[in-house]
Amino acid sequence: MLFVDYTDCCVRGVTEAQHNRSNITVCAFLAQLDVRKLLQGRVFSQSTDSALDEELQDVTFHTAASQQRSGDDVTSELPQLSVMEGLWCVAAGVFQVWMFVVVFLIMLPAMFGVSLGVTGVYIQVLVKILEWATIRIQRGQKEQPGVPVPLPAGIIERAAGSMEEEMGQLQSPRSLEGGHFALSDAFYFYKKGMESIVDDQVIQRFSSEELASWNLLTRTNQNFRYISLRLTVIWGLGVFVRYCILLPLRMTLAIIGLSWLVVGTTLVGCLPDSSVKDWLSELVHLTCYRICARGLSATIHYHNRENKPQKGGICVANHTTPIDMVILANDGCYAMVGQVHGGLLGVLQRSMVRSCPHVWFERSEMKDRHAVTSRLRAHVAAKTKLPILIFPEGTCINNTSVMMFKKGSFEIGGTVHPVAIKYDPRFGDAFWNSSKYNTVSYLLRTMTSWAVVVNVWYLPPMTLQDGEDAAQFADRVKSAIARRGGLLDLAWDGGLKRAKVKDSLKEEQQRMYSSIIVGQRAVEGWSEDTEQQ
Repeated sequence: MLFVDYTDCCVRGVTEAQHNRSNITVCAFLAQLDVRKLLQGRVFSQSTDSALDEELQDVTFHTAASQQRSGDDVTSELPQLSVMEGLWCVAAGVFQVWMFVVVFLIMLPAMFGVSLGVTGVYIQVLVKILEWATIRIQRGQKEQPGVPVPLPAGIIERAAGSMEEEMGQLQSPRSLEGGHFALSDAFYFYKKGMESIVDDQVIQRFSSEELASWNLLTRTNQNFRYISLRLTVIWGLGVFVRYCILLPLRMTLAIIGLSWLVVGTTLVGCLPDSSVKDWLSELVHLTCYRICARGLSATIHYHNRENKPQKGGICVANHTTPIDMVILANDGCYAMVGQVHGGLLGVLQRSMVRSCPHVWFERSEMKDRHAVTSRLRAHVAAKTKLPILIFPEGTCINNTSVMMFKKGSFEIGGTVHPVAIKYDPRFGDAFWNSSKYNTVSYLLRTMTSWAVVVNVWYLPPMTLQDGEDAAQFADRVKSAIARRGGLLDLAWDGGLKRAKVKDSLKEEQQRMYSSIIVGQRAVEGWSEDTEQQ
C-alpha cells in the first residue's frame, strides 16, 4: 500500500509538471527523493525496484525535455525583455531630466521673478538668425528677379495730417459767411471714398500685419518661396525646434500654470475674507501668471515702473490679445473686467473670481451701461482693492493701431493709469483674430511661434479735467497711449468688426461735408435747430 501511494504521487507530480513548466522540476525532484528513500530502506522487493527504476527513467526523461523547452523559451524571450527594459529606462531618464528642467530651471525661478538668462540668449540667437535670413532674402531678390517683393504696409499713399486739417485747407480760400458751392468741393470726399474702398483703415486692423521681411514662420508671410538650400534647411530646423522641443515644453508649463491657477484660487476662495486671503490670492495669481509667461518664452520689457497703477485706480491699455492680461499681471495683480465666456476661459473666470474681486458681466448686462458703471464705481470706491484692468477698445486690434475707447470706462471717476503695449512682430504674430480662431487654436499658434517679445510703458496717471466730458477724456488717454507705443491713432470704433456703422458717425460725416459747402457757421446753426427739434 505504501508503494502504491508513492507511485501515485510520482504519477501526479509528472502530470502536473506537464501542465505547469514552472513546477515540473520541483515535483520531479520530490518524487525522485521520496523513491530513493524507500529504496534505501529496503522496504520493497527486487521486482518492485525494477518498476521504480522504469518510473524514474520516465520522470528523468520528461524533466529533461521540459527543462530544455523552458530554456529555449526563456532564451528567445530574453532579447525582447532586455529591449523593453532598455526603452523604459531611457523613457524614465528623459522624463526625470524633463521634470528637472521644468521645475528647477523654469518654474522655481519664475515663481520668484528671477531669470537665469536662457531666454535672453535664445532671443539674441534668434535676432542673428533673422538678420541673416533677411540679408539672404534680399540677395536672392537681386539674383532672382522672379522672387516676389514683400508688399508694403499699405498701397495708398495718404496725405499727412488729420481730416480736419485737410478740410481747413479747403476752407481757407473761401469766405465762411456765405459759402458758395463749387463742383470741386466734392473731389475731396470722392478721394476719401475711393481710398476706403481700395485700402480700408478699419478692416485691415482685424487681420495679421504683414511683415517687411520673412521671420522663418510660414504663416506670417505669403510672399516667400524657395531661394536657397541653406535658408530652407534653417527653416526646417526651426520647424523641428518649435514643434518638437518648444511646443511640448510650453504645453507642460501652460498646463501646470493653469491647473495651479484653478486649484489655488479655488482653495483660497474657501478661506474667510481677511488680509491673509488677499495676500494668498495675489501670490497665487502672480505665481501662475509668471509660469504661464515662461510657457510662452515671453520677454517683457517694463518701462517707467514708477507710474505703475495703484490700488483704487483704473488701468486702461490697448488690446491685442488675451495674453495682455498675463503680460501685465506678471508685474502686479489686477482685478479683471470683462464679459463672461464659456469653455476654457469660462473655467478660469469662475475659479479666479472665488479668490479675487474680478468683475465679470453677462452679455445682456454688458448692454446696460449704467449697471456696469455702478459695479465699477463700487469697486473703485474701495481704495484697498486691486486696480481695475480695462481694455476700452472692447476688441483685439492687430498691434498696429489704437481704435476708439469706449467712454463708459471713463465715466467711473477716479485716477486713470494709461498703459501702452507693443509686441515685436519679428518673433510671432500676437494678434488674436477671434472670428477666425478659437482660444485653443490661437494658443497653439502662439506656442509654436518663436517667442513673445513685448514692451510695456506705464504712463503718468491722468484725471478728468475741468470742462472735459468722458468722451474727450477717453480720446486724450487714447492719443497718449498711441504716441508712446508708436501706434496709429484711429477714431473708428472697434465694434465695426462685427457691427454696422452707427448713424451718429454718418451724421458726423454729413456735418463735416456741410461745413465745406455752406460754411461752419451755417452748420452750427443747423445743428442747434436739429437739437431743438
